[in-house]
Amino acid sequence: MLLQRIFASVLLLACLSLVAMAWPYQAPFSYEPIGPRAFPLLMLGLMGLALVYMVYRPSPIKHTDEDPPMDRETLTKIGVCVLLLLVFAGLFEPLGFILSSMLVGIPMARLYGGRWLPGAIIISLMSVGLYLLFDKVMDVPLPLGLLDVLEN
Repeated sequence: MLLQRIFASVLLLACLSLVAMAWPYQAPFSYEPIGPRAFPLLMLGLMGLALVYMVYRPSPIKHTDEDPPMDRETLTKIGVCVLLLLVFAGLFEPLGFILSSMLVGIPMARLYGGRWLPGAIIISLMSVGLYLLFDKVMDVPLPLGLLDVLEN
């Protein structure tokens, strides 16, 4: 229980330092009515509230039989998942949203028990669909990367 509270306290300090860094940020231009700093501050505020609860909650979080065990296989899956997310972040600009989502999404689906063909089809459709949703409907520009030739 003490380690959980220490972890939550350290994470809360990190959260507060990120709030201090984000608070004075002012973008020279803004395509949103509330500006670009509202979302990070909102997320950090919610995260901070949850961490305050974790520090002061009356009882520790206990492992139940329904929870997956933190064995070697689970930790390996978590590590591979984090690695795939880092690959996605690195390839987002050069390859574009659609290709990087496919490249990371298919191994992610396999990692959690999906089959190759259905996983590839669903991830491909989701990548294109999410691109269209963000770029065309919500007007949030996403990079096309190598598929830039397809744009008018």
